[in-house]
Amino acid sequence: MLDKNGPPVGWDLDIRTRASKLAADPDLLHDDGATGIARLTLSEALVIGLLKQGVTQFYAIFGHGSTDLGEVLRVYSEEGALAVINCRNEVEMAHAATAYAWVYGKTPAVITSIGPGGLQAMAGSLAAASNGVGVYHIYGDETTRGEGYNMQQVPKPEQGIFGKVTALMGQSYTLHTPEALRECLRRGTACVHHPYKPGPFFVMLPINTQPQEAEFNIRTLPGRSRVPALAPALESDFAEAVDLLRSHERVVIKAGGGTRNHAEAVRRLASRIGAPVVLSPGSTGVLRDDHAQNMHVGGSKGSISGNFAMENADAVIFIGSRGVCQADCSGVGYPNARAVLNINGDFNDLMHYANTVALPGDISAVIDRLLAALGENTGSRTRTGWLRQCAAKKGEWTDFKTARFNAAPIHDAVWQRPVLAQPAAIHAVADFAKRKGAVKFFDAGDVQANGFQVVEDDAPGETFTETGASFMGFSGSALLGSAGVADAKYGIAFTGDGSFMMNPQILIDAVEHGVRGMIALFDNRRMAAITGLQLAQYGKEFRTNDSVAVDYAALAGAVSGVKAIFGGHSRDELDAALETAFAHDGLSLVHIPVYSGEDPLAGMGAYGSWNVGNWVADVEARYIEATI
Repeated sequence: MLDKNGPPVGWDLDIRTRASKLAADPDLLHDDGATGIARLTLSEALVIGLLKQGVTQFYAIFGHGSTDLGEVLRVYSEEGALAVINCRNEVEMAHAATAYAWVYGKTPAVITSIGPGGLQAMAGSLAAASNGVGVYHIYGDETTRGEGYNMQQVPKPEQGIFGKVTALMGQSYTLHTPEALRECLRRGTACVHHPYKPGPFFVMLPINTQPQEAEFNIRTLPGRSRVPALAPALESDFAEAVDLLRSHERVVIKAGGGTRNHAEAVRRLASRIGAPVVLSPGSTGVLRDDHAQNMHVGGSKGSISGNFAMENADAVIFIGSRGVCQADCSGVGYPNARAVLNINGDFNDLMHYANTVALPGDISAVIDRLLAALGENTGSRTRTGWLRQCAAKKGEWTDFKTARFNAAPIHDAVWQRPVLAQPAAIHAVADFAKRKGAVKFFDAGDVQANGFQVVEDDAPGETFTETGASFMGFSGSALLGSAGVADAKYGIAFTGDGSFMMNPQILIDAVEHGVRGMIALFDNRRMAAITGLQLAQYGKEFRTNDSVAVDYAALAGAVSGVKAIFGGHSRDELDAALETAFAHDGLSLVHIPVYSGEDPLAGMGAYGSWNVGNWVADVEARYIEATI
């Protein structure tokens, strides 16, 4: 109801009353009859603006650069309008926020100050940027008055340096005056809610502008950006694509990470045109694992079937793919391809390959129009033999996997006894996660590389693997993404000993915030992914292992509330340990010693090329000859 004398009733009251009203009825932010002009501090207006965009989860490490913002968050949190998760490490909370957005589809905010904290949070934001996940990062910044060096600013006589640094990482805006808030939030939602390529948006919040009061029109603060699904407008726009599909026999679909939210459309296209589908590490589950046309992952750490389909295809349909070096073998993964059809909303990725027919827009909308243009003549009849060849290779891959999943423990020089090889151990935990309906998070390194070759997902969202930035320490931190979430999904972090020690703060923060989940720690006492690369390229390993034994069960067990268990040396012992860990109402850790060595059962193998080390000359020579 409008007040006859001016602002709507409610906004001219004190901060706690405003917070209480918004907690009781969040729709007030979107009701023209109940919102209007209010005099607020910039800090409170920012919080209200974020609430209007659906941001209710804040991950925070408060410092001297965020005391005013922190006070606003305290009041709004106490009134139930939002949740604040205090953390112990900025990288950890950036990962937790990324996981929250990635798993639950809601936008969070990260709060810290510039300086070491901001740099760490910014480093963690690389995971969000690389995997296309929208997250707000809000850093308390140096004052706008220039009264002298502010503590933690870059000690250089130049203006707004942290804003420049964050602008390199993603998109950034400095709230130099309260009146700039509307534009800041408009740019922010365009970034974090981008329909095709969301990412982190950095808000620089100067210490002295936070408590400044100004008049804000709540009606005009932008809500969450929503863009209609777009596709090429004319039938003629699809003519070249139709001709490509009807004139090529060995067509393969490469489903990139952008297909995660378009699985149904990708499945319809693959079925109609009779094309095998090669997955990226971030798109497992887009086709069911046992689907006849699912060739599994392809790339430099691909699979027998996935790389066969890539190497023998005469045309490629790239869907939602960035053309990452490891996914397309540094540009030489399709040596026989002569034509490309690219479906992507991002114009830069759309034209990554030569000889491309481009269909920009929303993936599902574009596929709908493409199938309508194809009609009954999809070219699928010519691909029967091609699919048989691919199916035979999938059979080889299935047999190869089964041999490693069922492998007996192997004697290991470090453990001085037989222990499970990593594929067998990872499969045991992944199979357990599938039975329990648990979400799997994978860290960087050998666990991750074997992991995306091992997992048998039937839908997107069963596995979240941080292959975009390969950020060590992601998976354990990701468990904190479920803090405060009603009906939170049970998460299992798949991590190596090296990755876990990069960021073990989850041991404390999970207990503090009541997280229920599990850390499966695969311990081979080395950086096995790099060891394997060194041996493959130069025949020698160098400085990728250590001689320090760590009892991770004892380490984790020292934290009150953590259930720490030794995973044993056999599949039966590991299965029993996983059941015990899962039964714990809180965070558990299972320490799993795994084999590292040159036994062929120790890994899932490598099947493609990569432009690194002493392979460079060969890969770059083949790249020059590539036709796409």
